[in-house]
Amino acid sequence: MKDKTKQICMIGLFMALICISTLFFKVPIPGGYAHLGNGFIFLAAVLLGNPGAIIAAGVGSALADLLGGWFMWIMPTLLIKLLMGFVVASIAPRRFNIKSIRTLIAVVIGTFEMVAGYFIAGIVLMESIGASATQIPGLIIEDVVGIIVFYFVGFALYKTKAWEKIK
Repeated sequence: MKDKTKQICMIGLFMALICISTLFFKVPIPGGYAHLGNGFIFLAAVLLGNPGAIIAAGVGSALADLLGGWFMWIMPTLLIKLLMGFVVASIAPRRFNIKSIRTLIAVVIGTFEMVAGYFIAGIVLMESIGASATQIPGLIIEDVVGIIVFYFVGFALYKTKAWEKIK
């Protein structure tokens, strides 16, 4: 029971971190906004694994769109981000290792999945390939910043061994 309660609490904590870092640290880009939330999605994925990463990434990000007034993006965000959490958690090593090349590969592939997902969703929502393509540079910058946030916080957790309490 204790492990299940801890897992539920960690998923809730990461949902809140993802939502807050998405809502309050954003920069407008064509078709939406760039934010810091992806860094915490990556962190949730490597620390929680699946299914925790799926729930935290999808729900935390969709909640940010709901609270931020980006209503048309709620469902695409839910699907894109839960898939992002799934992909990163599936590729990253089971044991948290911020120095692993597999961890870097996981977040880079998660980045490609997110950019492709929002490009496709943008085509559907904006009814234009050209308009959707304008968001790609901002999304790439958003994910580069997310990777920096992930490694900054991840190295702090790794050095202090605080991640052992999360697992």
